[in-house]
Amino acid sequence: MILLPNYTIKNGIISVMNITVIGGGTGTSVVLEGLKKHKDLNLSVIVGMMDDGGSNAVIRDEFGLLPLSDVRKSIIAMSENNDNEVLRRLFMYRFSNGEGIKGHTLGNLLMVAMADTLGSEIDSIEMFKSMFGVRGNIIPVTLDKVKLVAQYSDGSSIVGEHLIDEPLVDKNITNIALDSPAKATEAAVEAILKADYIILGPGDLYTTTIPNILVHGIPEAIKNSHGKVIYIANLMTKIGQTRGKGQTECLWILEKYLGKKVDFVLVNNGQIPESAYKRYLEDGEDVIKDDLNDNSKRRIIRRDLVAGGVVKRDKGDVLVRSLVRHDSEKLANELMNIFDSNRSRVFSMLRSFLSKYKD
Repeated sequence: MILLPNYTIKNGIISVMNITVIGGGTGTSVVLEGLKKHKDLNLSVIVGMMDDGGSNAVIRDEFGLLPLSDVRKSIIAMSENNDNEVLRRLFMYRFSNGEGIKGHTLGNLLMVAMADTLGSEIDSIEMFKSMFGVRGNIIPVTLDKVKLVAQYSDGSSIVGEHLIDEPLVDKNITNIALDSPAKATEAAVEAILKADYIILGPGDLYTTTIPNILVHGIPEAIKNSHGKVIYIANLMTKIGQTRGKGQTECLWILEKYLGKKVDFVLVNNGQIPESAYKRYLEDGEDVIKDDLNDNSKRRIIRRDLVAGGVVKRDKGDVLVRSLVRHDSEKLANELMNIFDSNRSRVFSMLRSFLSKYKD
């Protein structure tokens, strides 16, 4: 058996590839749910710590802890333990009644209790990873308590991810930043530097995808990593962020903060469920227009990536959620096509290299 920094080659098969997903929210969960089924991948997810809406506001303000919702979603998405569905459902259960508890998920409360018991949010994450049989890594992007600050073309500004995410009127963001410096965790930097592929998105551009890139050490690690960057484009526009923008402008905005061009762009060309599409139009939203240039240095991949049906809101959930989402299996299939094409090239190069040293 021959060991390489990022691959294990046994019997002529490259069996391990390091994949790092950067994001948060439901979009990242969909990616993880699809990729976890492929046991030859070593998965890491770097989740944002800027969420200050819903139950996360209470966790930040009353308990002094970092937001846990994206961590909780990642734990469930990467869970390999399917023996106890009741435990999974309890972890995701959201209270719909009760003064002071309405809107909270039981999983968030359990993680708060575990962090208090063990004395560390990191230890709490590791404990729940063990309980749910998570095979990969779940890594907070930073342990610093910071908030998002958006500046708009009319000269105004808004502080707080939740307020930026759900504005009362549509305005154009000209800059997004953190209210104070934040340093990336060592584990996050290490996961990026070791990655063969780095996946960004899908997720709200200014409140999910870009915030992680604002953390000091993250864009630098991406630039220094040998890993290829894959951007999964969003399906629909969103008020205050991408309304009226096409895929090209969204990509340019992301790359401005990233400081480099991405290598692959995955874009949906499937049909949005009609009932959901009508509701988006009524709210002033539409499909993000695919105006990407195929002659750019990036590889543009257009596939049917959308899930069928309309997403139902959880009982007790007071936040605005997407009605349509990517399909985890469709996404995983296209991502694996990208990974496998690279594996073939690597193995061919290795075989050519080893042939020079035959006895």
